[in-house]
Order: sequence, then structure tokens, then C-alpha cells
Amino acid sequence: MKNLILAIGLLTIIFTSKVSFSQTQRTPAALGREEYIEVEKNVKLHVTDLGQGKAVVLIHGWPLSDAMYEYQYMDLIQKGYRVIGITLRGFGLSDKPAGQYNYDVFADDIKVVLDKLNIQNATIGGFSMGGATVIHYVAKYNAAHVSKMALFGAAAPIWTKRADFNYGLWTKEDVDGLIHLNNTNRPQLFENFGKIFPANATSVSSGLGAWLGTIQAQASPYAMAEGLKTLRDSDLRPDLKKIQIPTLILHGKLDKICSYDLAEQMHVLLKNSKLVPLEKSGHALFIEELSKFNAELLNFIEQ
Repeated sequence: MKNLILAIGLLTIIFTSKVSFSQTQRTPAALGREEYIEVEKNVKLHVTDLGQGKAVVLIHGWPLSDAMYEYQYMDLIQKGYRVIGITLRGFGLSDKPAGQYNYDVFADDIKVVLDKLNIQNATIGGFSMGGATVIHYVAKYNAAHVSKMALFGAAAPIWTKRADFNYGLWTKEDVDGLIHLNNTNRPQLFENFGKIFPANATSVSSGLGAWLGTIQAQASPYAMAEGLKTLRDSDLRPDLKKIQIPTLILHGKLDKICSYDLAEQMHVLLKNSKLVPLEKSGHALFIEELSKFNAELLNFIEQ
């Protein structure tokens, strides 16, 4: 019996040694990129980093995550680009700390990620609140790491009406109602936004709608409320006036969350910008007119 135990132990050592040896001899299967990057103590962000070539950095909207760009990732990778999707703190698979959730914090986090990855001359794009975040990043850091900017249904220059800004669809009181609903019946908030997210009831399939629902459900309720406060209170007009790099503005003509007149105002303030309307799209332009969206983005990157 003792000899049998010794034999089993010897075989185990030999087997594990062979496995270990084989792993060290072959070329690593992974590219060695971090899926989670620490941006400050106890805060790590989830980063999708796929493909090789010139980098395209994508920032999601409220309350989604970088997973929303699945069908942009696949297209860009096949075209020879490296895609880097950063999920903002509080959303998706990123950490969800207590604390501040504003464009300054989001921009600082993006800067840390791009510093660590040593990205240069990238195109940076952002959707909805992510578009506003990208605007603030480019203005605050003088376009560090990037040479072009793309905005998709961006929540800018201002998401809520003001005495000197009579554009958009929302008042501050409307957003206060959204915050209250988030804090008392978040599923109802998701349902309400789901109804106005596409241009109409058939422009986004039920399957794609369910997919987006699984992504937004990962968001922290606390981060969602704080993000709504940032959307409610921020004025990005000074930031837009600072930006000089080439900018593409893609915006749905039928958008019921960030109305098309916001895109027109961004176009006026961004002197080096091109505005492309997506005639059949609401806020879900990245899937409602997927082929046109991807083609316009790719054409802009390659110019």
C-alpha cells in the first residue's frame, strides 16, 4: 500500500511538471494585456483590449458599459485596428466605489488607462454621457494620446435646458424625477428608457433590446444616480470651444434622449467637426443603423 501511494505521488509530480514545462515552452496564447487596470487605490476599471494596429478608444454611455460596442469591436478588429473599450467606474464590470462620479473623475480615469497602455495618436469616441466624457477629456488634457474625436448621440453641450440654452428635451426637474425613480423603482426607469431609446418600436429587435438590458442591469444604482446629477448640471460649452482636433459627430435624427438639435449646437462650437445625421435612428444609432454607423466611423479613422 505504501509503495502504491508513493507511485501515485511520483506520477502526480511528473504529470504536473510536464504541464508546467509545456506552458513555459510554447508561445503565450494571450497578448499579455490587462483586463482590469487600477486608476486609483481600490478602483479598477474593466478594459476590453482586442486586435492589433492603430488604436480606437471607445467610451460607453449611461448606464451601459464598454460591452455596448460589441459590433463595433468586431468590425474594427477585422479591419486591422486595436480597440480599447473602457468601462467607467460604477458601471459594467468595473469597480463601483462610493464617491464622485463626474466628468472630471471620468476624464482622469481615462488618462490613467491611456498612460499605462502608452497609447498614441488614437481616435477616441464616446456615446451619450460617454460622448460628454470624451469632450471633457480632450479639453482637459489637450487631446493627450489622441488625434481624433468621435461623438455618438452625445449628451452635450448641455443635456438640460437653461435660460441661455433652449435646446434638448429635458429640464432639471425632469432629471430630478429620473433620479427619484432610480432610487425607488430602478426597473421602471429601465423600462421607461427602453421605450424611448430606439427611434420606434421595431428599429431595435427584442433580442438586442434584451442584450442591452443585461448590460445596464450591471450598473451600480448609486453610480447611476450620481451620473444623472452630472448629466443634469454640466455645461460643456467652454470645453467644446477649446477642442481643435478633427471631430466626427454621428447623431440620430429621431433621438428622443439627446435630440438632434444638440448635435447641431456641438457642430457650431467644434470648428473642426463634421456632422453626419443618421436619418432612421434614435438614441440607439450604434445598432439601429449599424452598417452606416460603422462605415462612417471607419472612414473618419482612415482619413
